[in-house]
Amino acid sequence: MANILVVEDDKDLNAAYKIILKSEKHHVKTAFNGQDALELLQKYTPDLILLDLLMPIMGGLELLENYSIKDHLNVKVLIFTNMENSPEVTKAYNLGATRCIIKSWTAPQNLSKVINDTLKINNAQLSLN
Repeated sequence: MANILVVEDDKDLNAAYKIILKSEKHHVKTAFNGQDALELLQKYTPDLILLDLLMPIMGGLELLENYSIKDHLNVKVLIFTNMENSPEVTKAYNLGATRCIIKSWTAPQNLSKVINDTLKINNAQLSLN
């Protein structure tokens, strides 16, 4: 069981991710853009952030620029996007993202496995490499 923040502007996907993760007994909070997520992160420290990159108001990269992962080594960031091998994904890794998954390649029923696998990754070790 983990505390997860879902940051996804598509209302249907946001709701679907929340339902799937709650069915796995995770505690889930949601935001529809990076600005709302930053406000939540002032009071809430998740174990994992499920983050879309392209959103209105503030996208995922800007969120990562404003939320220092280096100061939150125990927080995993799973980028969930359809931008495969893009400069944005590379930048997300440089800003501290733990892992990137392509939305269109990940069936909803596999989301929990992806989340659980990502939660097992040791960010402190990643930052040392």
